Amino acid sequence: MLVSLVGSALAVDGKQLCAAGRGTAEEAYARHVALYIAHTTLGLSYTEAGRLFGRDRTTAAHACRRVEEQREIERVDQFVDRLERAACQAQLGSGRA
Repeated sequence: MLVSLVGSALAVDGKQLCAAGRGTAEEAYARHVALYIAHTTLGLSYTEAGRLFGRDRTTAAHACRRVEEQREIERVDQFVDRLERAACQAQLGSGRA
């Protein structure tokens, strides 16, 4: 669900979020956002979030720091907020509360 949500929102092929290697700058940014939402919104540990995307916990922690820093920019904050709300709704809709 998260791969599809973030991939669609950022016009990135969802498969690339879990692919080995960094990928393009757009793919790396989308992966950072997805890792951030997995950790902060869905409550996964850095280890669990990283594992979803084929990364380790330090990469997940780095991604979360980067996105958190960028949230000082209003348009980024609003965009991430919309994705967080959509992820919550999708999680509730799937029966996982």
